[in-house]
Amino acid sequence: MIRRPPRSTLSSSSAASDVYKRQVSTQSTGTSRDFRMAGSNGAGDLPGLNINVGVLGHVDSGKTSLVRSLSTIVSTAGLDKHKQSQDRGITLDLGFSSFVMDAPEQIVDAFPGCDKVQYTLVDCPGHASLIKTVIGGAQIIDMMMLVIDITKGIQTQTAECLVVAETLIDTLIVVLNKLDLVPEAKRQDKIEKVTRNLSKVFAKTKFSPTMVAVAACPGASVDQAPLGMNQLLQTIATHTPVPNRTSEAPFLFAIDHCFSVKGHGTVLTGTVLAGRVQIGDTIELPMLRLQKKVKSMQMFRKPVQSAAQGDRLGICLPALNADAMERGLASAPDTVPTITAALVSVKKIRYYKQAVKPDSKWPITIGHFTVLAKPTFFALQGARSLEVGAGAEGAGAEGAAGEIATAAPVHQESTEFDWHQEYLHLPELLGPAMASSQQWAYLEFDAPITVPLGSQLIGARLDADPDANQCRLAFQGRLVESIKNQDMSQLKIYKTKTREGSVDRISDR
Repeated sequence: MIRRPPRSTLSSSSAASDVYKRQVSTQSTGTSRDFRMAGSNGAGDLPGLNINVGVLGHVDSGKTSLVRSLSTIVSTAGLDKHKQSQDRGITLDLGFSSFVMDAPEQIVDAFPGCDKVQYTLVDCPGHASLIKTVIGGAQIIDMMMLVIDITKGIQTQTAECLVVAETLIDTLIVVLNKLDLVPEAKRQDKIEKVTRNLSKVFAKTKFSPTMVAVAACPGASVDQAPLGMNQLLQTIATHTPVPNRTSEAPFLFAIDHCFSVKGHGTVLTGTVLAGRVQIGDTIELPMLRLQKKVKSMQMFRKPVQSAAQGDRLGICLPALNADAMERGLASAPDTVPTITAALVSVKKIRYYKQAVKPDSKWPITIGHFTVLAKPTFFALQGARSLEVGAGAEGAGAEGAAGEIATAAPVHQESTEFDWHQEYLHLPELLGPAMASSQQWAYLEFDAPITVPLGSQLIGARLDADPDANQCRLAFQGRLVESIKNQDMSQLKIYKTKTREGSVDRISDR
């Protein structure tokens, strides 16, 4: 049996501020914490590693109830604490909570000395209009739980979350929730039938996930014990991926919430995306072009001296107006540029039916930011001819909520752009079955955007009808280079031109 500590919750953001204030005032000094080791750091026992687990699924599939059943510590934004979420009865924003377990064998082997793992649950909204928030949340997680209502199966946003997972995530667990709604005598047959049907769907994706049936909130009552939690915890431990954690890169921090603590400063909560940070470091808020010294830090109410890639963290900064930002980035000084145009490696998402053409602007989501951009697509001459047309390919594809198209092997994505090559202009983006070489895009943003190079991005038709049984996510990519106006003259893109006609007579003189 998996054993976890009892739950400790915070009832509101103001209560969280009081707790943070109390912890800050009593914080003691300690040695810098190595992310490989379960450290003391002057704040009691801390887990040796943090794993971020995304919880995604269709609205009302029971995601927040599942998170509540698993969590022992809830953050300032956990379990739908926002008033609008409580009024509407749905998750409207990312929520964060956590639990700690013994480190599974694969983690102990990879990180010697790590005996505990903290799992941070990222509760993502399921409503179709909040897909931008889902995409932003998915880019900070290491693994994902896809929650499916066992009585309804795959629904529209279930499929859209699956597309996000296949685009950004490698490890997936499927949770069949609301088992209590199935009569006890029929439960095993229902589990086997749903599992069998879902296996056919997942066989056409890159995943072969373990499926666990649970009842996170039996009878919609918090007084009844949830069903299947021990099996789910064991599955999470077994399938925990070994994360790529390094402290060599410049510090980068994704901010998802911000609040002030009277007498101490402003707290930024978020996830360390790269590098490490410690108390006393100078960090930059690149969107504001402000530099501040780190005054104190906490991980789920425990003071720490340092943090590294993958950690869930609260950073207290002095003399910062909490209203100045809600979401954004913190970084090592002068490492995150503000760009107006970029070169990106790009590929079409195979579930998108329509043609992806450069004749209109596309909403581009990078982290928590979405901005319109006009793309220009191009590739090396080896890319397949468009005589058949990517649109024709798309027309034969299946919708995301219907049968999912079989994956086609594609070339290895390139991370470097060769400015010396000549590239063929593409009238539309080729799908995986047609592209034989790396495709690129030149993106002109409608407004400047402050993001690190190397960031993942998704282009989507967010204005499309979410109930139309079709995928809205069109293409994915990665920022390779920032481009200035003077760089465009060095970009060698050509178009092929042909003329057709008939010859009436040929004479030899």
